Amino acid sequence: MTLARRALLGSALALPFLRAASAQDAARTPILFVHGNGDHAALWMTTLWRFESNNWPRARMTAISLPDPVARADDAVAQSDRSSSAEQTERLAAAVAELRARTGAARVALVGNSRGGYPIRDFVSRPAGAAQVSHVVTCGTPNRGVYDWEFNPGSEFNGRAPFLRRLNGGPTDVVAGTSFLTLRSDNDLYAQPDGRYVGRPGTPTGITQDGPALRGATNILLTGLDHRETAYHWRSFREQFKHIAGREPHMLGVVPEERPRIGGIVTGLSNGVPTNRPVAGATVEVWTLDWQGQREGDALLNMTTGADGAWGGAVLPAWRYMPVEIVLGVPGHPVAHYFRSHFPRSSAVVNLRPPAPLTEAERGADCIVRLTRPRGYFSWPRDVVLIDDQEVAEKREGVASLATASRALPIGRAGSAVHALYNEEKLVGRALPRSENRIAVLELTW
Repeated sequence: MTLARRALLGSALALPFLRAASAQDAARTPILFVHGNGDHAALWMTTLWRFESNNWPRARMTAISLPDPVARADDAVAQSDRSSSAEQTERLAAAVAELRARTGAARVALVGNSRGGYPIRDFVSRPAGAAQVSHVVTCGTPNRGVYDWEFNPGSEFNGRAPFLRRLNGGPTDVVAGTSFLTLRSDNDLYAQPDGRYVGRPGTPTGITQDGPALRGATNILLTGLDHRETAYHWRSFREQFKHIAGREPHMLGVVPEERPRIGGIVTGLSNGVPTNRPVAGATVEVWTLDWQGQREGDALLNMTTGADGAWGGAVLPAWRYMPVEIVLGVPGHPVAHYFRSHFPRSSAVVNLRPPAPLTEAERGADCIVRLTRPRGYFSWPRDVVLIDDQEVAEKREGVASLATASRALPIGRAGSAVHALYNEEKLVGRALPRSENRIAVLELTW
């Protein structure tokens, strides 16, 4: 049984409670979610759904996309399409001010994944910032650095560099009056003693799995989860909710809405680096599919973005857990056909990007099918990961470190269904000819 179907079956008990719970909406602490290095707000989509399913008002939560989300090689040296730690903190401060102004709340909660925890800690380390923040949750944030060594001396991720030395230099890592929680894993590729996952195999990093912990915080180890799952998994949601609400959530799943409405922002790449900046002139189509990957009826949406890059207004059929195809055309990039599970709830952060540049192995293929997991990594033997009923060729044992697998198919498969399986989530798409400058991306939700 898929997670979506479990959510549907579980909703019968939850819906009466949801209808009766709006009286306390104004008392809910506003929450601001901050993504990690190279990521964007869309990764928080399922977490937002879980909070909403536990009666946290949609209007009191914000997931932001920070411009130029990739860190500089040297934090002190300007680098095209990349951001410094100071820039990220400045942008976070503006987002906090906006959320407080919109909700009228004196203080907000901040939740960050990976690099997203850095501007949070930096902001709260300042007296004016701490006064605005009631709760902090860092999820997989490399608080001691990804490495602590003589290489990359100016990197934001180096425990010896000025940024982390300043954050970690006091007698404690937390701030009085703000409640801190860290969530970490024993399966985190950025909390490893060996430099294998940062390009220096065999070189000690000086970091262990305890690197994301903070002195003075509540530190919780979520065994088996990977780097991104420390933020986006239901086990992480439970701890986030408990920390901010002060009680257990009523449910860990997602209560479906009758007619979900989806939209977001189209953003671009610059020399292969994500910018999180809007793209004008992009085309977006939304279709529902049958379980053979074929389109059903007319497009639910067909539009071209303006200067703000915004797209939206697609309303999905009521209570139908059928697949969805989102077609993204961005000038200068292959047309990307994103095949996804049905959306159980509405979302305004279904942000879209062009696909990553083709790999050397993909360039000669007739048809390319990618399977990608934005909210986590594939881990063996923990996970079952299949494309066309076969194990993916990229399968690797050990620490979870792979988020995308691909399969090249012959031209004779063009137009035919391609099925993928990640544990209990099943996807279907179609093989598409590279000769038409198209690529199929089967994107997992969970």
